Amino acid sequence: MPTVTVEGEKSFEVEPGTKLVLAIEDAGIDVMHRCGGNARCTTCRVEVLAGDPAPAEQVEIDRLAREENLAPNIRLSCQIRVESDLWVKVINRSSETGVPAGTRPLD
Repeated sequence: MPTVTVEGEKSFEVEPGTKLVLAIEDAGIDVMHRCGGNARCTTCRVEVLAGDPAPAEQVEIDRLAREENLAPNIRLSCQIRVESDLWVKVINRSSETGVPAGTRPLD
């Protein structure tokens, strides 16, 4: 099983094919996500520090292109299916903004 490491938090194993945002949330780590995994809001952004997530699909590329000054290793965790080991940093946390995290399911 792949291992996800969230910087400043912990490492945990993930069932292959699981959406990264759900894996992070299931591990008890605070991650904001508001649009239900539809690549509409960018609140679930992560910085990929190491590992090889699958290439971004066009919907994610288009949404991230609307944001300014994002590093190329910034991805939407709702659009990444974990298939190999990843080391990421969560950028937005619901506890820091006062906005509740997203609601399930995110398929």
